Amino acid sequence: MSTPDTAPVIQIDIVSDVMCPWCIVGFRQLEQALGVTGMGAQVRWQPFELNPAMGPEGQNLSEHIAEKYGSSPEHSAQNRAQLQQLGATLGIDFQFSPDSKIVNSFAAHQLLEFALSVGLQHPLKLALFEAHFTKQRDVSDQQVLLDVAEAVGIVPDDAAHVLESGALADSVREKQAFWTGHGISGVPSMIFAQKYLVTGAQGADAYAQILRQVAQEEAAA
Repeated sequence: MSTPDTAPVIQIDIVSDVMCPWCIVGFRQLEQALGVTGMGAQVRWQPFELNPAMGPEGQNLSEHIAEKYGSSPEHSAQNRAQLQQLGATLGIDFQFSPDSKIVNSFAAHQLLEFALSVGLQHPLKLALFEAHFTKQRDVSDQQVLLDVAEAVGIVPDDAAHVLESGALADSVREKQAFWTGHGISGVPSMIFAQKYLVTGAQGADAYAQILRQVAQEEAAA
């Protein structure tokens, strides 16, 4: 997110799950707001699991939505169609099929934690969203994760070590506990400048208003 050197740069923590379509929607809306305001952002993605008990085999998306939310197949299909239409306006190619799955995202969060330490968390997060929602790849599968990691510049051996050793599992769990302990129960949740919490995909106009408010306060401090 390149901006003029004089543009304000706001720290934004985004608590999210790769499984959450509204998380990428919210980010793209935020991206629009940054473009409108001319501001920059230092984005840090924070871990959250919508389905922490999801088994390694995953679950069919339609079945999962029906079980978790009680949605009928017709209502679920309508919601997905609306999501695809919204995504198209934001440059997101949501692809859904009868075989679409929800999978466990804990391994992906561990890889994202490592990517943060090497300055590649943001491109990895966006690549994981694309892998899951556009390419319908299983981002709980280690080889898929290694492929995506390598594509954004992460050394494959480093990524493999993270996934096989579980060395960052405790760190991810601690961060998850921190955010849920601070009342976050749904995603996306964005924290602007460590002050303002906004939940849900709020739209570019709302994000632009928040960005301007934060910038004004920081300039006056």
